[in-house]
Amino acid sequence: MSRAASSIVSSGTGRYIHPSVVYSGTKHAASAMAESLRREIGKDGIRVTVIEPGAVSTEFTANMRDDVRLAVEQRLGEMEQLESEDIAAAMLDAVSQPPRVNVNILTLYPTQQA
Repeated sequence: MSRAASSIVSSGTGRYIHPSVVYSGTKHAASAMAESLRREIGKDGIRVTVIEPGAVSTEFTANMRDDVRLAVEQRLGEMEQLESEDIAAAMLDAVSQPPRVNVNILTLYPTQQA
């Protein structure tokens, strides 16, 4: 029996919807597809984990329209955001579990994110 693991990156925004309806909707769909995939291939020993991070310090806002970028920046304020290393460490922890363990959904938020 195969013992493989896969991680799919979604977003906490897909779970807790906010005004960015298209972004939230696509992330919700990614999480739902990951859950469906987990149920479908889990019987073959393949584990599927969906990672749903909150605010991560990236260049994500650089190409947004000014009004959207300003709204996001205002919402985040001076909050210390997650770093890419935080996401990588969580993914490694999830896929490093014994083959009998499937970390299904891993949601990570900065401590200060509401």
